[in-house]
Amino acid sequence: MNSFKSLFIAAVSLVIAGSALANELPSLESLPVTQKMYVIERDMPGLGKMTPAELKAASQKSCSVLRHLGPEITWLQSYVTGDKMYCVYLAPNAELVRKHAREGGFPANAVNEVTTIIGPQTAK
Repeated sequence: MNSFKSLFIAAVSLVIAGSALANELPSLESLPVTQKMYVIERDMPGLGKMTPAELKAASQKSCSVLRHLGPEITWLQSYVTGDKMYCVYLAPNAELVRKHAREGGFPANAVNEVTTIIGPQTAK
């Protein structure tokens, strides 16, 4: 019985976490007409081996630059892989995203505007 209870609690937790994540990320349709969503690809060899303290310092630097640039640009989240990072930003244009990268000392190997978001729900 305890294993069923544990499984049930884990399943409910995943549903709640999934709902929270879905609520955190805006849809393209909900963005003001002055904002666009961008995915930034950053080539960063050895990134996946950075310590939590190093990732925290990089995040703090990014947030500092964002505060300096003002409320027009927002960092939503990033995905860290072995040698790359993929970041999701809201901004009025790609140049402001590139300016954030320059001022922060971060690479921005590709800045791509998101035109559509799909997921498993798209298949229904």
